Amino acid sequence: MAESLLIVDDERDVTDLLVYHLQRAGYKTLTAHDGAVALQKARDHLPALVVLDLMLPGVEGTEVCKRLKADPKTAHIPILMLTAKAEEVDRVLGLELGADDYVTKPFSPREVVLRVKSILRRAQGEAEAVEVLKIGDIVVDRARHEVTVKHKLVELTATEFKLLATLMERRGRVQSRDRLLNDVWGYEGDVDTRTVDTHMRRLREKLGKAADCIETVRGVGYRFTEIA
Repeated sequence: MAESLLIVDDERDVTDLLVYHLQRAGYKTLTAHDGAVALQKARDHLPALVVLDLMLPGVEGTEVCKRLKADPKTAHIPILMLTAKAEEVDRVLGLELGADDYVTKPFSPREVVLRVKSILRRAQGEAEAVEVLKIGDIVVDRARHEVTVKHKLVELTATEFKLLATLMERRGRVQSRDRLLNDVWGYEGDVDTRTVDTHMRRLREKLGKAADCIETVRGVGYRFTEIA
């Protein structure tokens, strides 16, 4: 059964372009042209992913992202943001609010399709990983797709979950930002490594004091230490 995607942009030529390419890639599509309609359709249809423009009439894209992530019914839905190059502040804010990734306008439709596929692959938890990782107070249960710290559940996005699990699997070894982009996000080549830093900052905030075991290796990347 084809997965359903919600495409949100106030420019109809943009939504038409994305509908064409995403349907060709095998997805079903829904569209919305303002924030209020986007929120309603997300709650009514529970799409597999939302492609969300940040510049929307009425309810802005960042607010749509915030409300979707705050609602238990829609919090699990991955979000791919569309932003203009000049909107770096909004882009970072969107990532901090829980968006999984972004594409800058003007964009290649092929790149959007690849990003969608990559995000959905991560969100499905990669079925082969059915083990429990435990280091210090942090427990990652891949079968349940749950993270606990001192037996308390920590709500992570699919990307944050994959990032934490990857670091824990490779504890003691430094992981460069480029390696993490490739292994966690599925990207190779010229991609902004600040994406890694933004997600890492949000992950650390959610883990609280337990995040002390994630070291920043200046100029290289990150390492999960043996001691939590």
